[in-house]
Amino acid sequence: MPVAPLTWSDLDTRTDFSIDTVNGPTNAQATLRLFGQPEADLRVTLYRDNHAWCPYCQKVWLWLEEKQIPYQVKKVTMFCYGQKEAWYKQRVPSGMLPALELDGMTITESDDILLALEQAFGPLGQGMTDPAVLPLRQLERSLFRAWCLWLCYPSRSSRADRRAQEQFVGVVAKVEQALAHTPGPYFLASFGTADVVFTPYVERMNASLYYYKGYSLRQDNPRLSAWFDAMESRPTYRGTQSDFHTHAHDLPPQMGGCYENGTPQMLENKARVDQGPWFGLPDVTYPEPDTAKEEALYRVIKHRQNIIRVNPIDDALFDQALRCALTEMITGEDCPPPPGTEVGLRYLRDRINVPRDMSIYAAKHLRQSLEAAAALAGDGQPPPIPLSHRRDQDPANFK
Repeated sequence: MPVAPLTWSDLDTRTDFSIDTVNGPTNAQATLRLFGQPEADLRVTLYRDNHAWCPYCQKVWLWLEEKQIPYQVKKVTMFCYGQKEAWYKQRVPSGMLPALELDGMTITESDDILLALEQAFGPLGQGMTDPAVLPLRQLERSLFRAWCLWLCYPSRSSRADRRAQEQFVGVVAKVEQALAHTPGPYFLASFGTADVVFTPYVERMNASLYYYKGYSLRQDNPRLSAWFDAMESRPTYRGTQSDFHTHAHDLPPQMGGCYENGTPQMLENKARVDQGPWFGLPDVTYPEPDTAKEEALYRVIKHRQNIIRVNPIDDALFDQALRCALTEMITGEDCPPPPGTEVGLRYLRDRINVPRDMSIYAAKHLRQSLEAAAALAGDGQPPPIPLSHRRDQDPANFK
């Protein structure tokens, strides 16, 4: 039987989710990370993007988390979703990310940053210039180039698309061979720098090729599948990890375009990522934490005023519709929203950002409940997510 939406006060009593952003697990909300060490030991400031979309930022971020180097975070707006802060352009005239301040010296370019961090704090396993790591770094760049050639250039024919796919799969085979040469799931005998170097773009390849090309990097390659599983066993990686929906839509303006090949599998995958069901996608396999729904509820409650303010429909109507979706998520009972509010619910469904807003499983539950509520209200669809920019995600709206 349908139920009435809970009030915000009632919803607030349904979650006691909290994390220690300073000393607890890796998280995207932190502006200071100490790992139980005194703040007086702080030598590092990481400048990274607000949304945790930047792959090069993720590389440095993951390295710092694995080494547990105390650092503070200053978040900067990416070109694709808003106006770059003037104070950052004074520090880094190009505006590019990431940047790192180490003992008062500013360093840019992610590889140079890792080299400087190694010099200051020691390598993470085998370092950037280790003879075993150097060829793996070159292999990662080859994989990146093959991915770009397939994803970011429109194919004039299905034959051209297949050729680009074959080139990419050929490089993937070399990655599989490299992983097969080690006794465990990582690129060398134990987790280290090589894995950090591969992480950001392999994660984005897994998402984008599933969505735009109908190809599942994780499912089609057993060694990479085992590597993903091993990475997901690490709380450090889980705290930086994004999902298919976020990457499929954050990449086009960053990459200059991502191109569909129109195959039946691609169209099926695209519909699944955009419209659900979201559980079971090959973007995450570690067990769902018990706190996923509470996390989603907590994060929405914390930002509800801005979420309502930027939504395209009437504030009062969307307030009620949003509470209906959250009521369904927490109680499991249908809670019909006002007629015509499905556009606002789907607008939010499409703009949940992992991990900026919440972790993967929390986002899946929230998307699922937003869509369940929207389906009770109607068939209306929101404005599509932009392809050339993401100013719909301008962080200025949430300050």
